[in-house]
Amino acid sequence: MVLKNKRGFQISFSWFFAIVVGGSILFLAIYGATKVIDTGGETTSAKAGKEIGVLLNPLESGFESGQVTKISMPVETRIYNLCDDITGNFGKQLIRASQKSFGRWSQTDIDVGFQNKYIFSNETVEGKNFLIFSKPLELPFKVADLIYLTSSKESYCFDKAPEDIKKELEDLAQSNIQTESCSQESVKVCFSPGNDCDINVNLVRGEVKKDGEILYFDGHALMYGAIFADSEGYECQVKRLMKRAVELSTIYIEKSNIVAAEGCSQDINLFSLRSIAESMRTSEGLSEIAREANRVDKENERAGCMLW
Repeated sequence: MVLKNKRGFQISFSWFFAIVVGGSILFLAIYGATKVIDTGGETTSAKAGKEIGVLLNPLESGFESGQVTKISMPVETRIYNLCDDITGNFGKQLIRASQKSFGRWSQTDIDVGFQNKYIFSNETVEGKNFLIFSKPLELPFKVADLIYLTSSKESYCFDKAPEDIKKELEDLAQSNIQTESCSQESVKVCFSPGNDCDINVNLVRGEVKKDGEILYFDGHALMYGAIFADSEGYECQVKRLMKRAVELSTIYIEKSNIVAAEGCSQDINLFSLRSIAESMRTSEGLSEIAREANRVDKENERAGCMLW
């Protein structure tokens, strides 16, 4: 059979059939290869998310010893910092990773979850090298280690920081944090009023102003959290930390009863602290729980048998 068009060009049916079938096979091969690449990218991204979570394990109280942890990825990576304050007793820290391959970002909806991690960062952090340090939150007993994650591409300038904070950061020696001679590209964190500031910190009022919003804090650990995190992520992590404080308060109340039954005198009232933590809905309530934590800590110091 011969096919003929209006201009007289002839092509046999067998050739026509071969072209159609060949084109279909080529299309399916390309489509299949693309799906394999996408599937492989999704698997690799999920694995990267898990590995990032595992690498965070040694960070317990790393800030106290002046340590910075560097995470290096083989390709450009986006780390999505997601927070769930609903699931279970403590909520969940969720990490999702996307990696760049052949000029495209892999797409994945696979989240890796951790109940015992609290990461403060922007919702999306991008780069090949990531810098991390941590600091414990105490209310007054240790609640958790807060982890601060930034990309080496980002630079933060702490302008006119008080001496204790300046020394803390200089001892840390994190390459993308400066306390003087700051570059114009840096995110400028100001501790006194200024017009060219990206973030304003008021230590007296316990406020961090950024992106038109106010985040509340008490103590350096949560101050750094408010500086490095986006507002939604910060508030979510604060809720999770309060849930953990509630559970720890319950444990210490039970410990107090055991100690008292054994004849060791102590008078530490943790019920009010637990109640405040349980009812707190936003970071604005941190000042109240900080006052209560200070009272409880003094009671613990005077006790015949200290609970922590």
